[in-house]
Amino acid sequence: TAFLHGDLSEDIYMQQPVGFIDSTSPSSVCKRNKSLYGLKQAPRKWFEKLTTFLHSHGFRFSRSDPSLLLYNHDNIQIYILIYVDDM
Repeated sequence: TAFLHGDLSEDIYMQQPVGFIDSTSPSSVCKRNKSLYGLKQAPRKWFEKLTTFLHSHGFRFSRSDPSLLLYNHDNIQIYILIYVDDM
């Protein structure tokens, strides 16, 4: 469900989902406001949202691996390694 929380920066349109088709305008499309499973941008958008949040709370990227975030403050160390498998 993480991929559903990514914010889209470009306009993406899709056909109306079955069950939501407006009978007065069946050829209309829907504009996506959030990411969707299978969308090629979904993993990247989720990663950007998560790392922006973590960065705002004091985490920084590792110099050796961009998917490793580090937090060091007042003798507290936290390491978060992010792995995404969109299979």
